Amino acid sequence: MNFILETLQVLLMSIWYNLEAFVHLFVPRKRKNIEGEVVLISGAGSGIGRLMAQEFAALNTVLVLWDINQEGMKETARLAKESGASRVHYYVCDCSNKNEVYRVADQVKREVGDVSILVNNAGIVTGKKFMDAPDSLIEKTMEVNTMAHFWTYKAFLPAMIANNHGHLVSIASSAGLISCNGLADYCASKFAAIGFAESVGLELLATGKHGVKTTIVCPYFINTGMFDGCQTKWPTLLPILDPTYVAKKIIQAVLTDQVLLLLPKTMYLITALKTLLPVKQGIMLGQYLGAFSLMDHFTGRAIKKQE
Repeated sequence: MNFILETLQVLLMSIWYNLEAFVHLFVPRKRKNIEGEVVLISGAGSGIGRLMAQEFAALNTVLVLWDINQEGMKETARLAKESGASRVHYYVCDCSNKNEVYRVADQVKREVGDVSILVNNAGIVTGKKFMDAPDSLIEKTMEVNTMAHFWTYKAFLPAMIANNHGHLVSIASSAGLISCNGLADYCASKFAAIGFAESVGLELLATGKHGVKTTIVCPYFINTGMFDGCQTKWPTLLPILDPTYVAKKIIQAVLTDQVLLLLPKTMYLITALKTLLPVKQGIMLGQYLGAFSLMDHFTGRAIKKQE
């Protein structure tokens, strides 16, 4: 195809895609049926992981829960069964340990079957400035927030590719799109998780595996305890998010095959402005929005809880 024809095709398809997006502002997208699908959620012992488990359970799915907190998983399993899950399985798994991820993944395949919806949700935050963070905590942040995604994809993606059916869900963060003062290791891990998920998504499209969908979720900070003490400067523009609301929006994104979900909606504008504005103006905007002071009163909670 020559340059003129290909350029014309891109322009025409761009108009079509924009019209399609405009229509869906008013007409909801069709929701797919995931009844009977095997859904694995990491970091399912508390927080968003638990709430997503309950939401998926209500859709009559088979749930596989991973966490390092066994008692937390037992409670999640109980709530999921009450919510309607057809079956619930839970496994203790330290997602920062590659060999353990592979071992438990093999156990899941034997005992439950192939995972068709993978939700990488486990995450930790040190809450320390870069020069104050011990090397061990920086390494743990990268292992849980980023490298675990590599190992779970390696374990479960081959079956999805073979069946040309599945869904990869990456629970990232707005801090993976726009950096914050005092979150160097966390931002790095989330930027990496987003880049990884986007690239794998492109590999799937390039190889014709259109049946394997991807969803990347980038919420602002959520009121689960993980970021206790953080204060938002302008709650109307950037509220600390309600976890139940976030969980429901994630499930909706999965059911409609939404590729990128930013919460709240103001994050779409802020992310675009970061790219378009001059650097100095962008820094000024960051100061105005509180990116320099967000972590000043951070307390958080125990790192051992992956959520």
